Amino acid sequence: MPKLVRIFFWGLMISFLGSLPLGTLNVAAMQIGIQESLKNAVYFSIGSLLVEMVYVRISLVGIDWIRKQEKLMKVMEWITLGIVLALAIGSFIAATHHSGNAKNVMLNNNMHRLLLGMFMCAINPVQIPFWFGWSTVLFTKKVLEPKNSHYNSYIFGIGLGTLFGNCVFIFGGKWIVQRISNSEQYLNWVIGGIFTLTAIIQLWKILKHKDAVQKIQDL
Repeated sequence: MPKLVRIFFWGLMISFLGSLPLGTLNVAAMQIGIQESLKNAVYFSIGSLLVEMVYVRISLVGIDWIRKQEKLMKVMEWITLGIVLALAIGSFIAATHHSGNAKNVMLNNNMHRLLLGMFMCAINPVQIPFWFGWSTVLFTKKVLEPKNSHYNSYIFGIGLGTLFGNCVFIFGGKWIVQRISNSEQYLNWVIGGIFTLTAIIQLWKILKHKDAVQKIQDL
């Protein structure tokens, strides 16, 4: 197998598997797919993966610069926490509407879903230490080399892997809603619970200094 193809599949596999655990972005994409349309959910995912690809590129060549942005990273983490809490509250409010078509108030805006995905991904620095760690492993194993061709193949694979992982949530959520009566209301309760748990975990990490900022400083 040509090396560039192998690098591409490494990026795709790591990104796809990393997108499967419940998180803010994939759950938000699923909620958009349920409450709006599959097209908007895909736009949201594309927006988030574009920013993720930029972050990966930065993590490959600019980790020293990233370490110096501690205050910015802290602000981004608190903003992310606020958005996750708002998403949780919006999901619970939507779940209390028995009509079944209530919309999360955080998603009830006119921002293009591509831009919304870019924004929500941009303020989430957790992925930087994640990708720096995996890239370091691939560099150590001589799978990845400091060449533009390697970086481009790796990042392209990461983008597709993220898109495929999000599609599991987008189309899976839509499939559930179409087959189970009142499932959208139940899903809103579940999604609200996921966002609440995510917010609690993130707050704990920030207060205990186990957040992305500390991980980046430890790199």
